[in-house]
Amino acid sequence: MDAHFYNVEINWKEGRKGEMSSPELSEKMEVATPPQFPNGVENIWSPEHLFTSAVASCLMTTFLAIAENSRLEFVDFKCKSSGKLEQVDGKFLMTEILLEPTVTIVNEADKEKAERVLQKSEAACLISNSIKSKVMMNTTIIVG
Repeated sequence: MDAHFYNVEINWKEGRKGEMSSPELSEKMEVATPPQFPNGVENIWSPEHLFTSAVASCLMTTFLAIAENSRLEFVDFKCKSSGKLEQVDGKFLMTEILLEPTVTIVNEADKEKAERVLQKSEAACLISNSIKSKVMMNTTIIVG
């Protein structure tokens, strides 16, 4: 497979806020320093949120592909995630990402298969494989 490139542009607007865009996307997104830092801004996506969401959204898209290839019947996928920011040796690092996916399946007999698909998805997630943060996963399978 050839290399793929994903282009993002950040433009500072004011204070600790900027606007993120991509020539490949129609929507723009406001980004800012999180409120835990000096002059941080509440209620705006931060780099820390985006980092955590990159891992969670990659898990979802990888799950969707593996579930389709595995012919897993499911009716819902949700994933809560939490990124842990710590200061280590004088540097701020996202040290851990906790993923909490919940998959709702149709048949009780598919419970083990759903768990295997989730485990394979976490192992194959290109974002998780590209970062040095510890990635942990607590799964929930619901028959619904």
